[in-house]
Amino acid sequence: MRAVIALAAVLALATATVFFEEKFGDGWEDRWVTSEAKSDYGAFKVSAGKYYNDAEEDKGLQTSEDAKFYAMSAKFDDFSNEGKDLVIQFIVKHEQNIDCGGGYLKIFPSSVEGAKMDGESPYNIMFGPDICGPGTRKVHVIFNYKGDNKQVSKTIACKYDEASHLYTLIVRPDNTYEVRIDGDKVESGSIEDDFDMLPPKEINDPALSKPADWVDEKQIPDPEDTKPDNWDQPEHIADPDAEKPEDWDDEMDGEWEAPNIPNPEYKGEWKPKMIENPEYKGEWVHAQIANPDYAADDKLYAYESFGVVGLDLWQVKSGSIFDNILIADDVAAAETAAEDFKTRVAGEKKMKEAEEAKKKAEEEAAKAAEAEAEEETEETEAKDEL
Repeated sequence: MRAVIALAAVLALATATVFFEEKFGDGWEDRWVTSEAKSDYGAFKVSAGKYYNDAEEDKGLQTSEDAKFYAMSAKFDDFSNEGKDLVIQFIVKHEQNIDCGGGYLKIFPSSVEGAKMDGESPYNIMFGPDICGPGTRKVHVIFNYKGDNKQVSKTIACKYDEASHLYTLIVRPDNTYEVRIDGDKVESGSIEDDFDMLPPKEINDPALSKPADWVDEKQIPDPEDTKPDNWDQPEHIADPDAEKPEDWDDEMDGEWEAPNIPNPEYKGEWKPKMIENPEYKGEWVHAQIANPDYAADDKLYAYESFGVVGLDLWQVKSGSIFDNILIADDVAAAETAAEDFKTRVAGEKKMKEAEEAKKKAEEEAAKAAEAEAEEETEETEAKDEL
């Protein structure tokens, strides 16, 4: 049985098309273009970061300058995703403990020129994490539909620690999408339901309105309730404990009056108690009719042209590393890469823990040496006193 499953996986990969794959090995500079739309874009460098599983294999594209916009892209052969799955996947590691900045990709049509790419360049899909303080820690999933960028209506939380994380977007020809983080599904749904692309299927019937005699107040004031005779009391009264100062001069200071204080007997404005309304008919519901402006679109997911992938970002604190960018038409290719990612993360974690343990041991040794030195000093001073 295992052999059959393994063979099926191999056959799936054999038939899958990988449109773009980038691991930032030798020659990556020839594949990527820095935009010339601005003269002060931040510079990328290649680095595996502070912690890694393999110093060479884990190298990625890292932002290197604080408070900068970044704009770099790579071209690939033009394709359309109509009638097939689209998989977008990449690794990002915010090892700088990012405070505010983007960690997402933009996938453009082939018509976009890398040297001219900027924040206004029209893209097909934007996908990945965006972080700015505790209030913004989400995964962007944005589809362009007829010239408008449509953000997913659901809030998808992103990772914001300093470890590597794998982000995967799957767009299927049945007009559905799925988001995975580190290989695990975190969100999915219908593109029509979760993106504001189409008008609603139904609308309120314009020929109907709530009847004038419709009663929708659940409660009313009790008509039999009456205000108590002693209810009305002033909000403030003269302080009964106040005394006129001995040096008060009525001719010079005027007639003395005690200061006002809140009246403990004051009960506020009287209102009759509320009772159930015997005339209540319930909440009026507007009848729905088919929306004449609605037209189904079974190709919300589809784009005629993909041909450029780009990093168009702003980062306050630099240090994010992007790696293992994959664009394919088969989920199996992404899942294979996800297995490799698990090995990478395990090694990264092992290296970090080893370094932290080493640092802790060095700090403890330094404290012990300092304590020993202080003890020797105290013994020397004691001998000198003798």
